[in-house]
Amino acid sequence: MHQVHGEGFVQLTKSLRGRFALWLGFLLICLLSGFGITAHQLHRINQFEQIDQELKQRVVALSASVRARPGFGERPPPPPYGDRMGPPPPGASPGRPPRRGRPGPFELHGPPPELREIRLLPETSSLFDESKTNGFYFAIWSRGGTLLKRATNAPPDLPIPDRLDGDTQTHTRMRNDFRESFHFTEMSECVLAGRTIKSDLAALRRFTAWLVAAGATVLGLGLWGAWLLVGRAIRPVEDIGATASRISAGNLAERISVDETDTELGRLAGVLNSTFARLEAAFAQQRHFTADASHELRTPLAALISEAQVTLARERTAAEYRQAVEACLEIAQQMRRLTESLLQLARFDAGQERMKSEHVDLTRLIQARVELVRRSASERGIQIICDLAPAECVGDEERIGQLVTNLLTNAIHYNRDGGEVRVTTGTEDGLARLTVSDTGVGIGSEDLRHIFERFYRADKSRARAEGRSGLGLAICKAIVESHGGKIDVSSEPGVGSSFIVRLPAAA
Repeated sequence: MHQVHGEGFVQLTKSLRGRFALWLGFLLICLLSGFGITAHQLHRINQFEQIDQELKQRVVALSASVRARPGFGERPPPPPYGDRMGPPPPGASPGRPPRRGRPGPFELHGPPPELREIRLLPETSSLFDESKTNGFYFAIWSRGGTLLKRATNAPPDLPIPDRLDGDTQTHTRMRNDFRESFHFTEMSECVLAGRTIKSDLAALRRFTAWLVAAGATVLGLGLWGAWLLVGRAIRPVEDIGATASRISAGNLAERISVDETDTELGRLAGVLNSTFARLEAAFAQQRHFTADASHELRTPLAALISEAQVTLARERTAAEYRQAVEACLEIAQQMRRLTESLLQLARFDAGQERMKSEHVDLTRLIQARVELVRRSASERGIQIICDLAPAECVGDEERIGQLVTNLLTNAIHYNRDGGEVRVTTGTEDGLARLTVSDTGVGIGSEDLRHIFERFYRADKSRARAEGRSGLGLAICKAIVESHGGKIDVSSEPGVGSSFIVRLPAAA
């Protein structure tokens, strides 16, 4: 059983909700303990101060009654017949006192303090009336320690207090369930007033029990409220964890439900939902890319195998074998180009494609690349027109040359026979601008938004038949974005298309 409770506590401390609740409970315990102890002490002090004030009032009254006696040297009233008590001696005259000799021992100084009788003043006696007071009692001792007078309700084992030499202050002491104040007069006589405090201690214990019960109630309500509040506060965190678990299991369409978007956790949930959406898109693109790559590689492989099987089916002449080998070589070259494009895109995706940072003269670079494609343009009667203003950018000259070659090749390939390709350069807003326009078939609006996607072909049948993979524009976009630039396209079916590239200009 103890082990089960221990494991439950460990699990509670491991959860964020449990830690918050325990920490808040600890703070509440400290706060309530401090408040309870302070309230208990203040109540106790006030209660005993009131009792002590009443006791000191009675001590002062007792001291006044003790001092109210004949002074030293005063003669007490003589007895009717000299200093003796009892009937007059024989022969004495009733109205004449006998002849006096030397005064007796009590004649000048009165009775000894240990033997004298203490009479309380009426107002003092009223302070100890059991029918009107709360059980107050008193005791009076002589300077020799003899008990001169005591109340009938005083404890039987009432000891005389200890006194320091010359101390005449009023002091208070505690004996079991009795609270007592005492005072030594100038004649070293001791007066004491006390009362039982059983009812006061019982009331104090009831007050303590009430404080404990109230503190426990507040603590319980605080922990319950904290548990609910923390549970509500971290509910988005639990939703995030549950959603992440479902996403990791393969359900990429899961999203975190966000009720309060203005809170910190709400904003975090929004950011995570955006991240999950991008992850889903990336995984979808990856699956699509993998499927398309497999399909694109399967087509030339099937052609290569078919050509080899046909060639080996029977004996052929040397010319026929040469023709078959050339066909296989062409298919292999096509597969090589596709594989290189795939590897290049994979390096771009992984951030492994290193780009040089050097000044590139776009005018010179474009003139060189135009000469490379001019022959293929002339074969179809396509004229290439260059309107090149001075423009320099910062980047990798080899990759930018690949970008220009891809754009020129596409402009020639999708152009009409006898058409033209126009290339312009310039600078604007701190950017070097390159524009490649053609007078070809154009791109429809439904295809325009997908034109930079991998393996996407606006004219799928024609492109595949001509051995085009649909990766050229995807590579162009990757090159431009890796340089911190931007590529846009505008097109009108039957009129032509224009690709605009903006790259950071050289200072």
